Amino acid sequence: MGEIRIVGTAHVSQASVDEVREAIRDYKPDVVAIELDQGRYAALKKQVHDPSVNEVLEAKNFTQLLVQWVLAYLQRRIGMDMGVEPGAEMKAAIEESEATGTPLALVDRDIRVTLHRFWRSLSFFEKIKMFYALAASVATVDGQEIDVEELKQQDMISVAMEEFRKFSPNGAHALIDERDAYLAYNLDRLRQGHEKVLAVMGAGHVQGVERYLAAPDTIPPLEGLVQDVKTRRWGLIFGVIVTALFVFLLATIAFSGVGLEVLGMALVYWVLIHGVLTAAFTLLARGHPLSAATGFAVSWLTALNPLIAAGWFAAIVEAKIRKPAPSDFRKIFEAESFSAMMKIPLFRVVMVAALANLGSTIGTIAYFFFIFPVLGIDPATVISQGLANMWLAITGLFGQA
Repeated sequence: MGEIRIVGTAHVSQASVDEVREAIRDYKPDVVAIELDQGRYAALKKQVHDPSVNEVLEAKNFTQLLVQWVLAYLQRRIGMDMGVEPGAEMKAAIEESEATGTPLALVDRDIRVTLHRFWRSLSFFEKIKMFYALAASVATVDGQEIDVEELKQQDMISVAMEEFRKFSPNGAHALIDERDAYLAYNLDRLRQGHEKVLAVMGAGHVQGVERYLAAPDTIPPLEGLVQDVKTRRWGLIFGVIVTALFVFLLATIAFSGVGLEVLGMALVYWVLIHGVLTAAFTLLARGHPLSAATGFAVSWLTALNPLIAAGWFAAIVEAKIRKPAPSDFRKIFEAESFSAMMKIPLFRVVMVAALANLGSTIGTIAYFFFIFPVLGIDPATVISQGLANMWLAITGLFGQA
């Protein structure tokens, strides 16, 4: 069994770049293993194929895509402050391995699998906390002074990992623990056929990977680290509950005897609350007025159908108007400020989709909280009387039969 030397890096550190180059030259490994998958490797080598805009719209994973872009922006923003391109140490490892003729191994999990498992593993409240943290980070990152080399110290890494686990235990498992196991699995295989393996990875993974390598039998099966996460489809469940509640509400109002005018106003407010909030959030994303109008027009209906969303329709209209191009993907990952990202058509389309959906969801919650006070009726009286009258109507119908 061969020897593994691990170089823990900070992804936006010039010192890490120098350390990686020096380690490859001094250690003279048989293979250099780097914390990249094929997709990120191709991106660093400028060999990536940008998907078409239609593929983005058809995938409908707008929120996940937005989170990925914002996280990438935050890392790039810190790298700009440090004068180092994010991923420069991985690029240095690639260049040095090519210069010395040393074989290169990509040992990280596919980023698409990681992001998918990360997103699916988060609870509803963890997603809310994450959005808040991302918004706060974007708002403050320009004014922060960050000592990247200090962040590489193991005690600082441990503190950061523990804080992340408190913030999002499920997310930490998908982003850190699972990848520790995946990296260790591939490194263990490499040392079976090579005497000297040099592994380059983020400092946050070093402790977990070393623990697995010290006891390879504790590495979980690879299949469990790449398969789809089986979770309940909370969005579908929420949509079904909303539809059932709305139908129940209208039925009780209709049978309560408060009058058709109240029933009509309940329908009008359903349309107005969803439409106004969806349109407002679309405009908040700097969407075109036509996109906001589209969201207004369809939100009342999409809120009753768990299989469609108002943001999808608003995004389609926004795409027709903004005409994003495949090159927008690269522009997003090269933007030097959040305001610059907002000027890129594709980013605007995704923002419109995500925020329009958020506005529609808030509209649903607001409707059920405020509809009875707005209509000026007592919910307990209306519901009890409505149910009683429905029961009388049902029993009378069966009695006649």
